[in-house]
Amino acid sequence: MQAPLLKGPFTVDSYHRLGELGILGPEDRTELIHGQVVEMSPIGDRHAHAVRRLNQQLNLALRGRALVDVQNPVVLDDYDVPQPDIVVLTPRADGYLKHPGPTDILLVIEVADSTLAYDQDVKMPLYAAAGLAEAWLVNVQDEIVEVFQSPAAEGYAEALRVKRGEWLAPVAFPEARLTPDHIFD
Repeated sequence: MQAPLLKGPFTVDSYHRLGELGILGPEDRTELIHGQVVEMSPIGDRHAHAVRRLNQQLNLALRGRALVDVQNPVVLDDYDVPQPDIVVLTPRADGYLKHPGPTDILLVIEVADSTLAYDQDVKMPLYAAAGLAEAWLVNVQDEIVEVFQSPAAEGYAEALRVKRGEWLAPVAFPEARLTPDHIFD
């Protein structure tokens, strides 16, 4: 796990208060993981490209049946506010005036280039413990997508590696098929 930026533990409320007080500003790329304020890595070109392509492909495939949210916080519990690269959310009438929680999330996606080990060892178990039904880890270096399903407290029970030329789709939208080629080209 990356080193904490500030000594915690912090709750979601105290983490948000750090922003209100100006201790954390809009230029600070942080997330709250296990009660610790963790600095996020800078976004490289390949990472940004994969996020843009995923956003585009998911929006085309879902045709407005779900909200595709990019690099915004989700509140998983009292001590975890990660900022996944992409989250597919159930539409809500209020348009998410407050950050979404586990019951709103249909699919969470992390794009990993320099953060692969962190995303595998910290983020995926965090999403499983929160009960998120499906998580994708887009491995930019190897150009594969790891699909995780069947969450449990200790991690996901099912994992599948999807490479170029193969198809994948969110469990919630099996007809919304895409291939890693759509992400990496």
